[in-house]
Amino acid sequence: MNHSSLKDKKIIVVCGWISREREVSLRSGKKIYEALIKKGYNTTIVDPKEDGWEPVLKGDIVFIALHGKPGEDGTVQGFLETFGIPYTGSGVLASSLAMNKVASKKIFTASGIPTPIYVSLNGNERLDSFIYRTLEVIGLPLVVKPVSEGSSIGVSIIREEKDLEPIVRETIDKFGDIFIEKYIEGREITVGVLEIEGELVALPILELVPKKEFYDYTAKYTAGMTEFIIPARMNEEKYKLAQELAILAHRALGCVGFSRVDLVTDRDDNPYVLEVNTIPGMTDLSDLPAMAKAYGIEYEDLVEIMLCSALKDKK
Repeated sequence: MNHSSLKDKKIIVVCGWISREREVSLRSGKKIYEALIKKGYNTTIVDPKEDGWEPVLKGDIVFIALHGKPGEDGTVQGFLETFGIPYTGSGVLASSLAMNKVASKKIFTASGIPTPIYVSLNGNERLDSFIYRTLEVIGLPLVVKPVSEGSSIGVSIIREEKDLEPIVRETIDKFGDIFIEKYIEGREITVGVLEIEGELVALPILELVPKKEFYDYTAKYTAGMTEFIIPARMNEEKYKLAQELAILAHRALGCVGFSRVDLVTDRDDNPYVLEVNTIPGMTDLSDLPAMAKAYGIEYEDLVEIMLCSALKDKK
């Protein structure tokens, strides 16, 4: 891809809007905007909550820096496709599948990609029946998660049976659909996947050592709350396997251009895919820029590579 061919295009960085991750999105958008300006692109930054959507429709290419619903789940992607405006990252289907953790886990399982065992709440199932089934199938410890949120919002680790029902009720009240998966005690790792000159590359693995119990929203976006280790301290064979699984997960969902795949390893370093993020954070503290830097790609160059994904065919 000749980057100079995009220099005469009007690029709109869309960030903020109305998700629970609005503040982080604004920070990502500002950094992306500054990088594109530095690279010499004709760029405008738009927060639809403040500016509306009209300025977005006046652009030639949209760089989506929205995190969580409804910016990362296919809604905005479909809106832009309606107007024939190219946009960065994955298409409508891949975005929707990746945001729905249960749908993506079903695809991982069907694709032979290891993922922690889980149960989801059936539409008419009584809560006491769901909790009994959860304990029978998974046992303790376990993790309660919203089906469609990002940045570890609403995630709770349960170690004692007495805590399960109140946490499940609270999570359902706040987020709606939930699922529960086995808690795997081990390393929390993440793998950036980037399409470089037509080839998918798994970036060096980042190991996350949070000062809290796990890598939650606070640990993700507060300086000093997490130790970042690149490359992850893993058995070499399992390290390569984790990178391979990240690319497989990216492909299984039909992602385009880039993604960040979150995994957990057990005590023997066996990796399990948790989820795929189609619009990874791009702040000073974000994982994808850190992994790209370890690979030898500076922030501005990473943004430029991501920009070129706007011209890829979306599935």
